[in-house]
Amino acid sequence: MGVLECQDLMRPEDMDKFMNTLLRSRISRRVIAEQHLALTDTFNSPWHFPEANTQLEANTDFVGEVFLRCNAKEVVEGCGKLVQAMAKEAYGADSIVPEIKLTGHLDATFPYILSHLEYIVGELLRNSVQAVIERYINLPKTPPPVEVLICEAPQHVIIRISDQGGGIQKELLPYLWSFSKGPRSQARLRNLLQVPKMAATMQELQVFGSSAMKTSRGNTNSGNRANDSSLSSLTSRPPNLRLGMGLPMSRVYAEYWAGKLELQSLEGYGIDAFLQIFKLGNKNEQLTTRTSMDAV
Repeated sequence: MGVLECQDLMRPEDMDKFMNTLLRSRISRRVIAEQHLALTDTFNSPWHFPEANTQLEANTDFVGEVFLRCNAKEVVEGCGKLVQAMAKEAYGADSIVPEIKLTGHLDATFPYILSHLEYIVGELLRNSVQAVIERYINLPKTPPPVEVLICEAPQHVIIRISDQGGGIQKELLPYLWSFSKGPRSQARLRNLLQVPKMAATMQELQVFGSSAMKTSRGNTNSGNRANDSSLSSLTSRPPNLRLGMGLPMSRVYAEYWAGKLELQSLEGYGIDAFLQIFKLGNKNEQLTTRTSMDAV
């Protein structure tokens, strides 16, 4: 909200640099805090002690917040069901929601922080599903599916999300990765005021956590570990609340773990979004130094 309110006081490129630096710093602090709390919770669990009679409650697939066997297929399916359910609620029960088709290396697994991946994939699927629905809502034919291709390589996993939602208008492309949304900034600001309170503390996560997000996580491969995320209020917001920051925030989260997020738009046809994920352990986090923060 502060970014949009200050857009007339700073150049867009300076504002985007500031936001990227600020978000990287916030992500690093959040990861450290949540990792510490998760490891402490594991250490204090009854099954952790040698005299414990059972090991059934042990979450061996997690090291703190890092899920060691994150399955891209199950994450896409879980986020897809949540996006489709919200679209049905927003556009009406009679609306036809496009199918989400998965192909490729469906058994690909890799270590990752689940909430980060769910946020990125959820934003990309949300954009594609909304674009397809709005393009075909008044047409008699069934909307084409959103196609998701998963490709696994030794060092990384690539997820391509393709839709036929008409692509992005040429005049909007310069603002695609920017937090300063130009001509649409006032509409984005009004929408941001309607977003449910975003949790800032672990206590608030217990109160304001999204039940929809819990359901989504219950369908993934996270086992019994279904923690709330500080991103839940953004991920589960109604489709009509378009904030214009999903793509730039998703790119920051992807690049924090040395990944990439790119879009190819064919105006009049659709979009291909490419998310490249480096398997954790192969690359260091892309941290923000104090020098770069002071330079902003």
